[in-house]
Amino acid sequence: MDAQKEVNIVLIDDHKLFREGVKRILEFEPAFKVVAEADDGTDAANLVRDNNPDVVLMDINMPKINGVQATADLLRQFPHTKIIILSIHDDENYVTHALKTGAQGYLLKEMDAEALVEAIKVVSEGGSYLHPRITHNLVKEYRRLARENTSSLANRHVEHRKPLHLLTRRECQVLQLLAEGKSNRAVAESLYISEKTVKNHVSNILQKMNVNDRTQAVVCAIRKGWVEVI
Repeated sequence: MDAQKEVNIVLIDDHKLFREGVKRILEFEPAFKVVAEADDGTDAANLVRDNNPDVVLMDINMPKINGVQATADLLRQFPHTKIIILSIHDDENYVTHALKTGAQGYLLKEMDAEALVEAIKVVSEGGSYLHPRITHNLVKEYRRLARENTSSLANRHVEHRKPLHLLTRRECQVLQLLAEGKSNRAVAESLYISEKTVKNHVSNILQKMNVNDRTQAVVCAIRKGWVEVI
């Protein structure tokens, strides 16, 4: 992302203390600016119309209109709006419902600052972003469904093989850890390298695999048998 490009953000969450915490995190990013905020989804359309944000951060649980319904309503009026759902739920039903509605991201509220910043950057550039634990859960569900479908090729035994024709050995290690739902920080700790080095490896992996984000990379790797998720 162009470091000079300002990313305008609308923040919608009914917990004022949480909103204040998110805003303080974003204030440390020079390119980020919270241009408007609200405590309910009923205000979403007006805020988007008046502020033309690059990204909307939307709480999933709100008293009048929940985040999924607000997302659906918002995208009917402004179909190009980029929305990241903020939630305490890691249940697959919540995630899939939000993504089917049109959200480009899904973050758990237990996220750290790094995940929040990374998600906004990725989504503002047109990609999608899921909290690492959500990615891991969805991958496990994909494998479960594949095993249950006896007529599917995906159900056949897959010999896991590292894609050394495409990635370096270190990149293969990083890809495996991404499939296990680890954040950049956790990958760095596992491999005894810096977070900056992890970010460089992830960027290289995405470029070499020709995918937009880590979720696509993990799903693609699972399908090809490049990683193992237990």
